[in-house]
Amino acid sequence: MANKDSSAKKIDLSAVKKINFAKLKRLKAVNIIAKAAIYFLLICIGFVFLQPIFEMISKAIMTSKDLIDPSVTWIAKHATLSNFKNAIKTLEMPGSLFNSIWFSALLALAQTAVSLTTGFALSRYSFKGRNFWYIMLILAFILPIPLLTIPRIMVFTEIESIVGFKVIGTIIPQFLMSLLGQGTYSTMLILIAFNFFNMIPKSLDEAAMIDGAGSFRVFYHIAVRLSISTILVVFLFSFVFNWNETYTTNTMLGDALTLVPAKLALFDNGSTGATGNVINEANRMAATLISIAPLLALYMVVQKQFIQGIENTGITGE
Repeated sequence: MANKDSSAKKIDLSAVKKINFAKLKRLKAVNIIAKAAIYFLLICIGFVFLQPIFEMISKAIMTSKDLIDPSVTWIAKHATLSNFKNAIKTLEMPGSLFNSIWFSALLALAQTAVSLTTGFALSRYSFKGRNFWYIMLILAFILPIPLLTIPRIMVFTEIESIVGFKVIGTIIPQFLMSLLGQGTYSTMLILIAFNFFNMIPKSLDEAAMIDGAGSFRVFYHIAVRLSISTILVVFLFSFVFNWNETYTTNTMLGDALTLVPAKLALFDNGSTGATGNVINEANRMAATLISIAPLLALYMVVQKQFIQGIENTGITGE
């Protein structure tokens, strides 16, 4: 009887092992299918975002014959780099590139400073009219820029009459607007800083004040030092916003500086560039690639810190 029981147990164990093995195989198959579906979905989404860049690269190396050839879609039959040479001359590189970098960086520094101080004040202090100014901040984000342009021109025209020298047509208007929280998408940048400062426990401020720290030392030693990645996010957003902004820049700055985004307008009407050749679609794509190359390079350098800052600011919705 004992032998029969032991043999029955062995049969049961072998059957259980077979069942468990079959379940594991099914789980592995389901896991593989799920991963394949996720990767396929991610590739499709990635292609939607990258397809314009692929198309720009493809057209940027095409000749005029390739552009009018219906059989050419992605791969050029007569690849050339002359489009980039024409685009560089038309964009007046490298002078326009240098001007765009320092101009956007200057405005970004001013916007970063005002975003941090304003976000910290709204997050940490209770004062009369706080809710009113918060609502005004939201409204400033909703109002379209063209609606604010005429009042701004009137203000700076009045400033010109007071100070006695030219203001519009210099960098002063945009620098002052950035420094006073009226720069390009300043509301969004202030809300990013405000959201992050709300995540810092106020007990740290209280502990610092007990040790004798004033408001400025609390702001610098606690808020600023704990938000390096957030500061980087605000600065990068501001840099990109000011780099791509052309409406206010053309209105306030005019022809005072030669900037890359402003020069891109030369490629919109099939005009004749600095090379004397008629600008075609390939020249336009080459110029667009050149204009976004600094932004892509900047993102590649600070990608890790940028993603960390995005997570810290709560933009992901967590």
